[in-house]
Amino acid sequence: MKTPQLPENEQQRLASLHESGLLDSGTHERFDRLTRLAKRMFDLPIALISLVDSNMLHFKSCDGMVNAQVLRDISFCGHAILSAQPLVVQDAQQDERFFDNPLVVGPPHIRFYAGYPLQLPGGVIVGSFCLIAPEPREFTADDVAILKDFAAIVEDEFAALSAATTDELTGLFNRRGFNNLGKYAITSARRRAEPLTLAWLDLDKFKYINDTFGHEEGDNALRAMANLLRDSFREADLLIRYGGDEFAILFSDTDERGAWVAMQHLAEQAEVFNLTSQKPWQLNFSWGVSEYDHDSNPDMSSWITAADEKMYAMKEKNEQKKCE
Repeated sequence: MKTPQLPENEQQRLASLHESGLLDSGTHERFDRLTRLAKRMFDLPIALISLVDSNMLHFKSCDGMVNAQVLRDISFCGHAILSAQPLVVQDAQQDERFFDNPLVVGPPHIRFYAGYPLQLPGGVIVGSFCLIAPEPREFTADDVAILKDFAAIVEDEFAALSAATTDELTGLFNRRGFNNLGKYAITSARRRAEPLTLAWLDLDKFKYINDTFGHEEGDNALRAMANLLRDSFREADLLIRYGGDEFAILFSDTDERGAWVAMQHLAEQAEVFNLTSQKPWQLNFSWGVSEYDHDSNPDMSSWITAADEKMYAMKEKNEQKKCE
């Protein structure tokens, strides 16, 4: 088996992928329609729309195969993103790159693969539109042209989603919205000589909720957390789902002490929710707050890191208490 190389622009590629928000926006019916149509048109059992992260594949749509985690190192898509040209493997058992690949010798027993690279608006390749079958087959130039058209439609959808600043699941601002509005908030606070504080929040045992009760209940927990944020804070505060189970609150005209008091109020509201909710899970979270230092003028990344480190300190403290 040949492990796929890293693209020369790998750091830029990953930064663009994460900045786009595509990894955080889940699956979409618009993509599922395309993979269903591709399966029928090509008469193949599997069609995928994949994103290639640093170590794993993420599927925006996965029709015909269990949407399980796939390591990048054994993926066909890891090879497909190395070129702007399509990757066509008519028989994986006869290809020295793939003949002993775990995805060939084991489920889903790939023999045929065709992947067309998918680009973001800036031209960075982040994934592929893939067709897969458990038996060898021909793939003509006309087939490649049709697959290219499918990829172009997906790229248009990527552009629309990347431009969006709202998280579809929770209705809060997403990572892109935070990056855009956060810079404005800093400029505004500096001009008015007002304090500005960032709170970073991470749900505790969110993986347990997903693994035990299913991803639908995991989504319900994220929505419940978003509603709790809306009910607990001012309209002037920016509420963000940064990604996964990470949330952020940007408190305007509020110092670090005031933000800490506000977060304690949020924790109290979560306790009320847990006592009154009929859900099989509870909302528990750790947080950290960091006031923006107008004198040192840190960039957004450094500011986020400062709040994130304080959040993890609380999470570790909570874990230690449970062990005592």
